Amino acid sequence: MKLAGSHLTISLLSKPIVVLLISLVITLLFICISNPNPNPSPNKMAAGRNRSFILWLHGLGDSGPANEPLKTFFTSPEFNTSKWSFPSAPSNPVTCNYGAVMPSWFDMPEIPVTAHSPNDEASVLKAVKQVHTMIDKEIDAGVRPDNIFVCGFSQGGALTLASVLLYPKTLGGGAIFSGWVPFNHSIIEQFPADAKKTPILWFHGIPDPTVLFEAGQAGPPFLEKAGVTCEFKAYPGLGHSIIPEELKNLESWIKARFKSSS
Repeated sequence: MKLAGSHLTISLLSKPIVVLLISLVITLLFICISNPNPNPSPNKMAAGRNRSFILWLHGLGDSGPANEPLKTFFTSPEFNTSKWSFPSAPSNPVTCNYGAVMPSWFDMPEIPVTAHSPNDEASVLKAVKQVHTMIDKEIDAGVRPDNIFVCGFSQGGALTLASVLLYPKTLGGGAIFSGWVPFNHSIIEQFPADAKKTPILWFHGIPDPTVLFEAGQAGPPFLEKAGVTCEFKAYPGLGHSIIPEELKNLESWIKARFKSSS
C-alpha cells in the first residue's frame, strides 16, 4: 500500500491486524510531519460552555491518545472553544485476527471488509450504547446536540455511522473515514426520525486494501434509502489511511455547521 503524499511503499502483510497498525502508524507520522501548527489553542472552558464537542473513534487495534495529533489540523478560531474527546476501545477478542484480544469497538468477522462482509450486529449495538453515553454526558453538560460531531476511522468510522443513525436526536454531523455500513438494511426501521436529519460526510480511498472501496460505495445508497443526506468523497491513490486534505475538508464541513450557542 502506498501512502498518499509520501514515497513510502509498504507491501501488504499476511496478518490483517499488522496491516491496520502499519497503516495507522504511517498516517500519524505523516500528519505530525506535515502539520505546521503543532500547538493548538488549549480548551479553557468548562464542558457546559463549550460551543462544540468533537468525538473521534479510532480504528481496530489502536488507541484514543494515539489519534490526538489529528486535532492540530483544526486551526480555525471557531475551534478554540471546541472540546475534543479521543476515547479508547475496550480490549476484546477479534474474530478476523484469529481471536486475538486487542482494542476493538466490536467484533469483525473478516478483513478485508467488502460490501458483502458479514456483520456482528449485537456487538455493534453494544458499542453504540457506549458512544451514546459519551454524547449524553456532553448534552447534560449543556452542549447543543447540533454542535456535536462524531468522527471515526475504519472500525471507528463504521461505529460513527451506527451511532449517529441510532441516536434519538439530530447531531451536528457524522464523518466516516474509510468505514463501512456495519449492519443490515433491515435496521433502517429503527432509525429515529431526528437521527435521519444528521448529515454524513464520507471519505474513502479507491485503492484501500483493508476496507475495500466497494464497502464505502455501499454507504450512500444505504443512506439514501434511509432518507439520510450523505456527501461522499473518493480519493485516488489513497490506501487505508488518512491524509491532511481529508482533515482540512472536515474542518470546513464542521465550521459550516456550527450553530450559535445563544
